[in-house]
Amino acid sequence: MIRSVEHPVTWKAIYKRISFMGNPEKGAIEVLNQWENEGKSVTKWELSRVVKEMRKYGSYKLALEIYKWMNNRPERFRISSSDAAIQLDLVSKVHGISGAEDYFKNIPNKLLDNRVYGSLLNAYVRARMLEKAESLLVEMKNKDYARHALPFNVMMNLYTSLKNQEKVESLVSEMMENKIDLDLYSYNIWISSRGSLGSVEKMEEVYEKLILDGSVNPDWTTYSRMATLYIKNKEFEKAKDCLRKVETLITNRDRIPYHYLLTHYGGIGEKKEVQRIWESYKTIFPYIPNTAYQAIISSFIRMDDIEESEHLYEEWVSRKSSFDARIGNLLLGWYVRNELVEKAESFLEEMLKVGKPNSNTWEIVAEGHIKEQRVSDALSCFEKALSDETSSFWRPKPVNIELLYNICEQKNDEESKEALFEVLRKAQVLEDEVYMSLVPFYKLSKSENGSQKVKESEGGYEEEAADMLLNELQTSI
Repeated sequence: MIRSVEHPVTWKAIYKRISFMGNPEKGAIEVLNQWENEGKSVTKWELSRVVKEMRKYGSYKLALEIYKWMNNRPERFRISSSDAAIQLDLVSKVHGISGAEDYFKNIPNKLLDNRVYGSLLNAYVRARMLEKAESLLVEMKNKDYARHALPFNVMMNLYTSLKNQEKVESLVSEMMENKIDLDLYSYNIWISSRGSLGSVEKMEEVYEKLILDGSVNPDWTTYSRMATLYIKNKEFEKAKDCLRKVETLITNRDRIPYHYLLTHYGGIGEKKEVQRIWESYKTIFPYIPNTAYQAIISSFIRMDDIEESEHLYEEWVSRKSSFDARIGNLLLGWYVRNELVEKAESFLEEMLKVGKPNSNTWEIVAEGHIKEQRVSDALSCFEKALSDETSSFWRPKPVNIELLYNICEQKNDEESKEALFEVLRKAQVLEDEVYMSLVPFYKLSKSENGSQKVKESEGGYEEEAADMLLNELQTSI
């Protein structure tokens, strides 16, 4: 069936109206009601396309509201297994794992398939709930929902983040024994697993296997990933070879590889290469989004070129279409690390004039207070970080928690110590064993204070394929 030419116009108009509504409390449901009250129609495809864009920019609550609006109109909108999988993912991000599990229990049997189970697995992995993820994978195998690489890739990502290379190797062996083809994600994760432990030679062994596998071809993400690991292991010449391969594999006016190139070249101090890539980028793409400015400024920050970073920041402020606190955080962090207190304070004031800070902004400010042993000021910043609307995705850095705790110990400041534990409770990290293992004081303090039951922690670790399943489900929209 040929789609109407009105589709692009309609979905973009709806997306803009929801994204830029003056009163965020109004919500997507009221916007959609108003849209139809104006005599305008909307299709399932158009709303799915809006949801896809909302997910892309992290507007999970609004995306979930769109599905709620559709769910209340079953006579018009048929909800598929793919929709159920995407909704489950959104629920996990907005209401936590317990909300996702409740949603899963209420999904009609006719919609339960490998995509829905995969979405729940993805949520467990993102929350680093190892036992539940492993148990669900066993259930998926029993239901014959694990006959392809995707669920194995999701679990391999978790094991890589936990630095459990043995489990990654075990899953790869299991796939090979059961004749489940490794896809490019599988090889890339396998490469990362070996390289993250400093094993360059073993990483290169996996790359050779990838080259010999006639069914899979490396793409720019493979070489970018390898460059990251070479840089980490100070193999700079090999890293540069990989970056040159990245350039040869960029297709279809894809911006993202350029962002990685800027970051990588900045990481190895190749200023001329950063400038060359940036000039090429501006030639190819007349419009420069926030993510590009974030990449280029990050590169110069890595090279300690604060003057060029400041120049680019001012350029971004004058051109930006929307405020992105992450860009200002790059400069703010540099000022704090270099103990330029007055400069950091004045820059923060400028940031507040331009737009709204995020949780990480306040943690950066807290780091400055921690250096000066201003405990109450640091705790105040953590509270501000927790009050931010995006705080559900924020976790204080374990090193900052450890430093602040040690100061409290030195000062015999039990009240501040309790306040620090309250920060950890609100940040939902007390039951995350991986996170708390990075906070050495916790075992002793837990036995002294008693164990507190809190809901499962959400998010927290970075990995490139966290939402492979959901991205795959929406690629055709």
